[in-house]
Amino acid sequence: MNRVFVQAVVGSMKYILVTGGVISGIGKGIIASSVGTILKSCGLHVTAIKIDPYINIDAGTFSPYEHGEVFVLDDGGEVDLDLGNYERFLDIRLTKDNNLTTGKIYQSVINKERRGDYLGKTVQVVPHITDAIQEWVMRQAKVPVDDDDVEPQVCVIELGGTVGDIESMPFIEAFRQFQFKVKRENFCNIHVSMVPQPSATGEQKTKPTQNSVRELRGLGLSPDLVRQAPEKKISMFCHVEPEQVICVHDVSSIYRVPLLLEDQGVVGYFCRRLNLPIETRPRKMLAKWKEMSDRSDRLLEQCSIALVGKYTKFSDSYASVIKALEHSALAISHKLEVKYIDSADLEAGMLQEDPVKYHEAWQKLCSADGILVPGGFGVRGTEGKIQAISWARKQKKPFLGVCLGMQLAVCEFARNMLDWKDANSTEFDPETKYPVVIDMPEHNPGQMGGTMRLGKRRTIFKTKNSILRKLYGDVDYVEERHRHRFEVNPELKQHFEEKGFHFVGQDVEGERMEVIELLDHPYFVGVQYHPEFTSRPIKPSPPYLGLLLAAAGGLPAYLQKGCRLSPRYELIILVLLEVVYLR
Repeated sequence: MNRVFVQAVVGSMKYILVTGGVISGIGKGIIASSVGTILKSCGLHVTAIKIDPYINIDAGTFSPYEHGEVFVLDDGGEVDLDLGNYERFLDIRLTKDNNLTTGKIYQSVINKERRGDYLGKTVQVVPHITDAIQEWVMRQAKVPVDDDDVEPQVCVIELGGTVGDIESMPFIEAFRQFQFKVKRENFCNIHVSMVPQPSATGEQKTKPTQNSVRELRGLGLSPDLVRQAPEKKISMFCHVEPEQVICVHDVSSIYRVPLLLEDQGVVGYFCRRLNLPIETRPRKMLAKWKEMSDRSDRLLEQCSIALVGKYTKFSDSYASVIKALEHSALAISHKLEVKYIDSADLEAGMLQEDPVKYHEAWQKLCSADGILVPGGFGVRGTEGKIQAISWARKQKKPFLGVCLGMQLAVCEFARNMLDWKDANSTEFDPETKYPVVIDMPEHNPGQMGGTMRLGKRRTIFKTKNSILRKLYGDVDYVEERHRHRFEVNPELKQHFEEKGFHFVGQDVEGERMEVIELLDHPYFVGVQYHPEFTSRPIKPSPPYLGLLLAAAGGLPAYLQKGCRLSPRYELIILVLLEVVYLR
């Protein structure tokens, strides 16, 4: 069936709402991404919206310990990390309006009220807030997210939090009304719940899910699919057919979840429930995805990367970084081991405070095959990061610095190679004698939210001898996503380059330093942007791929072969690209 015919048959937009019960963090984002992946593999154009009931306008000012990493989009939107999952699974490009928050909705309604749009009426949650939610969803669902700029046919909507939360009540009410507005054949609800299995009895308990579904039905939404088992009991007590109950058990990789859903007949159900014009035969794209997952489970060779950061106690703080490392490790057929190191544990003060923790941290660092210093904010732990960078430089250990990691690499080189002992960033020491990293002219220190240099920006390579340029395919420029308030001081550039520390990538105006490389080092690279945000399972991020290759000892051969991966992996990528882009 060709694409034109599919669009003609589908007609109305199809909406799939994913809600959660019992506890938060149950896996709604992965289920939403997996459902979208299955439908996209059937030839449909799919978009996704994440709703967060908090009052914040966006995720930009969150601590990583609150909600995990802040994911950045092409348009500079600072959004929930679930949008990163949507982009990675579906290989799409979303915008900031694909992340809807209570703050955004109330702000838009209050702005309308101030303009007089409501003509003197009393502005209330119902109907004004609920109408605004529905209008936002319907408007954003039509925005193209694929490279071909075709309007989506299916919109997967994830409602954050748990059914029953007071914060999410206006959204539940909005979708109760919405299901009648768009008609039943164009709307369905997946409810993701948990069936605990107490160790004392070893028996699965369905009562929490029963109560969750009962509450959801009491609020006016009836789930069409319930995620969990045992199927018969939940079917009986939750008023759904047995085929509408699906079980998603723990799997070795989140990329197996779409395969698990397909095995349980989810595609066939959507065909009937939403009248989707798709065939139920196995899809070639998912077959190759399974092949990649199986291959990942069979990997024997291991490569270890020391991740030196501030938020290492919560892995979601570096979700996209970890995914980028995983994509690259799979590309070179290695199993990834991430060694999390709290940068403060590497500092001299920790030797006095807790010698065991200090020596354990350094043992991890020294035993790793490569070192990664990711982005971050604030002074805590920065001296430990500089110590790790110094060790990587002196020991010729593969190193990648991202955003703050690159800025601290500049500070380290200035202190130890230029003999500027006081060199620092003005973020940490405003009075430093050698301000090698400075705040940007447009930075507004009086307001935190949305004041950084955000979104997709172009970086121009200034030399043809750059390792990173070759990893990108010997291109003249790249476009990557940024999120920073400070930058390398361009006035001091010459001092560094005279010592072999080269700024091989700069912005379009040539004023901002974007990429650093160190001569006579296997792989010492720093980037001001965040390449992890655009890494994909079938297209690893070049800076991360370079780090893994160097750590595994394969970078020289890779560059010598013209930056070609193993024939087997390239074949899988080509088949996937053919299905995704040429279907």
